[in-house]
Amino acid sequence: MDVRQLDRQALLLTGQLVSRVKPGHLTRATPCADWTLYGLLRHLVTQNQGFTASAHGAGQPWAVWRDGDLGEDPAGAYEASADEVTAAFAEDGVLERQFALPEVGEGFAVTGKTAIGFHLLDYVVHAWDIAVTIGAPWEPAAELTTAALRVAALVPDAGRGPGAPFRRRLVVPDNAPPTDRLLALLGRDPSWTPEPY
Repeated sequence: MDVRQLDRQALLLTGQLVSRVKPGHLTRATPCADWTLYGLLRHLVTQNQGFTASAHGAGQPWAVWRDGDLGEDPAGAYEASADEVTAAFAEDGVLERQFALPEVGEGFAVTGKTAIGFHLLDYVVHAWDIAVTIGAPWEPAAELTTAALRVAALVPDAGRGPGAPFRRRLVVPDNAPPTDRLLALLGRDPSWTPEPY
């Protein structure tokens, strides 16, 4: 399946969970240690805007990766940003374009196909972050989990840790389900639960 179709599935999966977020959820801690749920949703909107800018050759300035705004309607802001990035990814020739990804490193750039794979991975796993924070099910399709696992396995161990885009890998049993293996590859504990509220 085209990586862009899979990415759209990831955006929809995340969007379904964002639509279930209530105002009282926004201050909750998430598995992303630096972010409340509000901060995580803002990150998702910002990432969509950053990838959209990068698809158009304007992703190098840090500002385009930092200025996401949820306004009074986090779900609406998410959907608008998801529509924008989907349209950008659908453009002719996008898979061969160079995408600047300054969050990975200054001057870092990859082909559109690789960048969209990174985006897909981010949204599949952040969907879990939202789901576990609000107590909702997280059920990515098998092909989405498989694709995300392939990308996650390519993330090098160098540069992981505090302040980096990815945490250090965790060990799970060999017979762990694919979703648990995916979470562990990105340093998430599949048994994480939120603090009681």
